[in-house]
Amino acid sequence: MEFLAANLAPIMFVVLVMFLLSGFPVAFALAANGMLFGLIGIELGLLHPILFQALPERVFGIMANDTLLAIPFFTFMGLILERSGMAEDLLDTIGQLFGPIRGGIAFAVIFVGALLAATTGVVAASVISMGLISLPIMLRYGYDRRIASGVIAASGTLAQIIPPSLVLIIVADQLGRSVGDMYAGAIIPALTLTMFYVGFIVLVTIFRPSYAPALPPEARTDRGMKLLIKALVVLVPPLVLIFLVLGTIFLGIATPTEGGAMGAAGALILAMMKRKLSFSLLKQAMDSTTKLTAFVVFILVGATVFGLVFRAVNGDLWVEHLLTSLPGGKVGFLIVVNIMIFLLAFFLDFFELAFIVIPLLAPVADKLGIDLIWFGVLLGINMQTSFMHPPFGFALFYLRSVAPKADYLDKITGKKIGKVTTGQIYWGAVPYVIIQLIMVGIVIAFPELVEAGLDKHEKVDTSTITIQVPEIDYGGGSSNPYEN
Repeated sequence: MEFLAANLAPIMFVVLVMFLLSGFPVAFALAANGMLFGLIGIELGLLHPILFQALPERVFGIMANDTLLAIPFFTFMGLILERSGMAEDLLDTIGQLFGPIRGGIAFAVIFVGALLAATTGVVAASVISMGLISLPIMLRYGYDRRIASGVIAASGTLAQIIPPSLVLIIVADQLGRSVGDMYAGAIIPALTLTMFYVGFIVLVTIFRPSYAPALPPEARTDRGMKLLIKALVVLVPPLVLIFLVLGTIFLGIATPTEGGAMGAAGALILAMMKRKLSFSLLKQAMDSTTKLTAFVVFILVGATVFGLVFRAVNGDLWVEHLLTSLPGGKVGFLIVVNIMIFLLAFFLDFFELAFIVIPLLAPVADKLGIDLIWFGVLLGINMQTSFMHPPFGFALFYLRSVAPKADYLDKITGKKIGKVTTGQIYWGAVPYVIIQLIMVGIVIAFPELVEAGLDKHEKVDTSTITIQVPEIDYGGGSSNPYEN
C-alpha cells in the first residue's frame, strides 16, 4: 500500500497507456481511469471525496467554451465545400495548368491540397476527394504508384497545419493561448512545408522523370485564354472564402469562432451558386459534423476527469520533475518531447495526443521559458505525422479506401491499369514523414519562422514601475489635513 500511495501518479499514467493500447474507446478510457484512481486515492487517504464535486463545473465549462464552437463551424464548412464539387473543379483546372510540365498533376495535387486545407480543414475530405479524382489520372498516364499515393496522402494532411486547422484550435485551447495567434504563427511553417513537398516532386522529376511524366497533348483539353478564364472562375471563390475566414481573423475583425461561422455561411452560398445545395447534402454534412463534435467533446470530458485526479495526486509535479531533469535543458526537453509525440502518433490520433499529452507538457514548457505559441505550432507539425505513419496513419486508410484494389480497364485509353497495393501506399508516405520531421527540426533551429507571423508587442516589467504622487498643499502649513 505504501508503494501504491507513493507512486500513484506514474501507475495511473501506465494504466492509461495500457487502456489505450487495448483499443478501449479513448474518451471512456480517460474517464474510467480518472474515476478508478480517484476512488483508490480516496481509499488510501490521499484525496478527499469533495474532489469530485469540481467535475460538474468543469464539464459545464467545456460546454460553455466559445473557442470550441469553431470546430463544428469549420467542419461543416469543409464538408459542404467537399460535397459541392469544389475539389473536382480545382483539380481539373489546376491539372490542366500544370499538365505540360513533368510532375504537373503532382504539383496540382499539392496546390489544390493547400487550397482545400485553407478552406475545408478536413483531412478525410481532402484525401478522399483527391484520391477519387487525381489518382486514376496519374495511374492512366504512367505515374509511379508510390509517388502518386504519397503526394495525395501528404497533400491531404496539410489540412492539419494550414489554418483553419482543427488541430491548432485544440492545441490553442489546451495551451490557453489565442487561436488567432496560433493561426498566425503557423502560416509561414505551413507554407514552407508545402514548398518542401513541391521540392521533393521536383527532385523526382529530375532524377526519375519516368515516375512523374507530363500530361500528353491529347489529355490537355483546355488551352490559352479559355484555360485562363476557367482558372480564374474556379480559383476566385475559394480565395474569397479564405479571405473571409482567415483575413478577418488576422485583421482582428472577427474571432476564430466568428470566422468559422462566416466560413460556414460562405460555403452554403458557394454551394447554392453552383446549384449543389440540397436537403440531402445538408443532412449528410450536419450528421458528420455532429458526430465529430460529439467525439471531440466526449474526449475532452474524459480528459478533464483524468486531469483532475492526475493533478490531485501530484501527477503534474511528477511529469514536471521528469522532464525538467532531462540533460540539455530546453533543447533536451524539445528533443525528448518530439520523439515521444512522434512515437505516440503511431497509435494515437491528433485529438487524443492534444487532450492527453499537451496538458502535461504545457506547464513544463512554460516553466522552461518556451513560448507556448511556438511550442504549439511545433507540436502541430509533429502531430501531422500521425496521419502519415505506416501502418496506422488515417490518411493512408482514407486513400486505401478509394485506391483500386484490383486491375481494371481504363475507359479512356482502353489500357489495363494495375492495382495500388497497401505496401505501395505505405512506401509512398515515407518520404513525406521524413520531410515533416525535417520541418520539426527547422522550426526548432529557426523559431523566427513562427514568430515572424506574430505581432510583437514590447513587454513591460511591472515590477520596475514606480508611481509618483504629487504633494498637494492643503494650507495651514501641512501637506496632509489628516495629520495629528
